[in-house]
Amino acid sequence: MVTARGRDVWFMPGGKIDPGESEADAAAREAWEEVTVRLDPAALEPLFTVLIQAHGEPDGRLVRMSVFGAQTVEEPAASAEVSALHWATSADHQRCPPAGVEVLRRLHAADLID
Repeated sequence: MVTARGRDVWFMPGGKIDPGESEADAAAREAWEEVTVRLDPAALEPLFTVLIQAHGEPDGRLVRMSVFGAQTVEEPAASAEVSALHWATSADHQRCPPAGVEVLRRLHAADLID
């Protein structure tokens, strides 16, 4: 997970999908931009999608987050876009906005973390 500059919560690396991009293309691009890891979009494994209240937005404003699994030998590092990189466990849920809490819950339930 990452901490964005000027923010106090941990977020999953990610962002908006650019015109013409697939979800996997966007996930691979954001992984490079935020944590300097190169991923092949074709090799990403779709895990699940979260649709939940957006952090810091008016009630009813939802965020849709598609979560992918990937294998990499590169060591993630915080890019200039983020202030810090964090390895998270399910115990870190209190540091996260609602989408991050749900992602950690599902990853833990699938035995992918902890």
